Amino acid sequence: MDSENERDKMDSENERDKMDSEKERDKMDSEKERDNMDSGKERDKMDSEKERDYMNSEKERDKMDSEKTVETSSDSAMPYPENFEAMAENIQESRVEAAQDLLHAKTNRAKTNQSEAEPEYPTLKKLIPSAIALYLAFFLVALDRTIIATAIPTITDEFHSLNDVGWYGSVYMLTTCSFQLLMGRVYTFYNPKWVFLSAIGVFEIGSAICGAAPNSIVFILGRAIAGAGSSGIFSGAIIIIISLVPLHQRPILQGLIGAVFGVSSVIGPLLGGVFTTKVSWRWCFYINLPVGGVAIIILILILKIPKAKKAGTPWRQQILQLDPIGTVFFVSGIVCLLLALQWGGSTYAWGNGRIIALLILFVICTSVFIGVQIWKGETATVPPRIFTQKSIAAGMWSQFCVGSAMMTLIYYIPIWLQAIKDVDALKSGIDTLPLILSLVISSISAGVLVTRIGYYTPFMIASSVIMSIGAGLITTWTPDTMHQKWIGYQFVFGFGLGMGMQQASLAAQAVLSRKDAPIGIALVMFCQQLGGAVFVSIGQSVFTNRLVNGLKSVAGISPAGIVNTGATDIRHVVDPSNLHGVIVAYNEALTKTYTVAVAMSCFSIIGALCIEWKNIKPKKQAEVENGQVCKE
Repeated sequence: MDSENERDKMDSENERDKMDSEKERDKMDSEKERDNMDSGKERDKMDSEKERDYMNSEKERDKMDSEKTVETSSDSAMPYPENFEAMAENIQESRVEAAQDLLHAKTNRAKTNQSEAEPEYPTLKKLIPSAIALYLAFFLVALDRTIIATAIPTITDEFHSLNDVGWYGSVYMLTTCSFQLLMGRVYTFYNPKWVFLSAIGVFEIGSAICGAAPNSIVFILGRAIAGAGSSGIFSGAIIIIISLVPLHQRPILQGLIGAVFGVSSVIGPLLGGVFTTKVSWRWCFYINLPVGGVAIIILILILKIPKAKKAGTPWRQQILQLDPIGTVFFVSGIVCLLLALQWGGSTYAWGNGRIIALLILFVICTSVFIGVQIWKGETATVPPRIFTQKSIAAGMWSQFCVGSAMMTLIYYIPIWLQAIKDVDALKSGIDTLPLILSLVISSISAGVLVTRIGYYTPFMIASSVIMSIGAGLITTWTPDTMHQKWIGYQFVFGFGLGMGMQQASLAAQAVLSRKDAPIGIALVMFCQQLGGAVFVSIGQSVFTNRLVNGLKSVAGISPAGIVNTGATDIRHVVDPSNLHGVIVAYNEALTKTYTVAVAMSCFSIIGALCIEWKNIKPKKQAEVENGQVCKE
């Protein structure tokens, strides 16, 4: 038993020795493993240093990525070349993924903004009455330009104010042109609905003052106020149409505006004669009150234009943004120009110091105005980027020429009918119906066709060509011209006129953002109004000078006396033996005046050819409606 205990004791000691030797061996293995790991780290460190040296030689733009690659590679024991190339590929893939994510984010944000900016247009039930109200207001302000023509003799008799005759018509055009651009700027800052209603209100106040005027001074004041109101209605009607229908549907509505403008301009003298002879000349202005009131009520109740989301701007800042400095110089320049044209050749000779001084002041004020616009940039009445845009500049020139030709013929064709064909004012208005009918037909037809094909430029070019042909044919009139010709030639001119009257304002909407469109439209309308105002005066000078020179060859005739005699009265004051010579002189003077319309119609072709070809069909709608401005 003792031997067995002894044997067990020896086995335990052997086992303990064995365990100690295993621990010693494990300790030695651990030390070796630790040494191996240290040498591995040293190797990794050396590899990392090699990688860092290599990557520092790369381009500067990859410096940050290279350092990250070195740090990452220090945790791996892979050999340098394969590991570095793999990580470089990973970095490149990460860059591509980041760029794609950024692109997707921008695309989604753009789609969201487009969706938020997409306007909501009214239903047909609201569109029709709103459009009718716009046409009523537009009809009144266009009518007011010419309705006074046949009422002036009666007004001067009542007020004993023959010396003020020139102001009755010119002051309306003066304030209309002067405030046209300012109103375009106002429409960009405030809700178009309320700006338009305010303009109608000002026009109504001016009309009421004219109707109730006790003397000539008050009457002139009323005409000036009405003209200021009309400046916001002419461009405002088209600006509001932007909120009623999308771009590709606007040509039809604008074509109707062109038709309304043509009709009201031509029938103005006719209605003026009816009111003056049948009721009272004061109803030439009182008629505006109920009709304008109907338009106001309809627009207040039905028209809804979302308010633009703009940060609150102090009143002082708003006034500065309306460019008061530029406005003062612009208004002053227009006043000087129109006064010079009104007085030149009638009240004063063209070489008179007053006329020369006015023209010099016009040039100075206009130059300062242009300088202010360049200086103020985006806060100017007309930011330079807008009026230097190709289609806007071409449209301005085109409409200046179109307005010049239109008003020259509309004003002087009735005189030819009265003087040469011996009809009264009422009959001469009826005899201009061919011009009205063709204008209405072509204006509406052009609107429909532009909507279908998407391009407006071809119609502007065709308009200029047909106008030139029609005006040229009208210059061939003689005292013996038969009715087939004077009816047909009017039809040709009117057809060309209606085809292109509204295309320039449509071009402004096509090339400008929704925010800038009111300014572009105001520019186009201003040029059309200014062209009419300027060339009616120029036509008057041409007519008077040619008539005086022609009458010098007629014995026993006082040229000054004939000039001061109305067109319908020459047969009552001229001896029958001299009547033929006077009629021939009258005809020659008028046909020479018509050549002014021919020249301006031809010049309008330049603007039409320079208009950009833009497609307004629905597939182009997104880029037009969401603020993409053409910078060509």
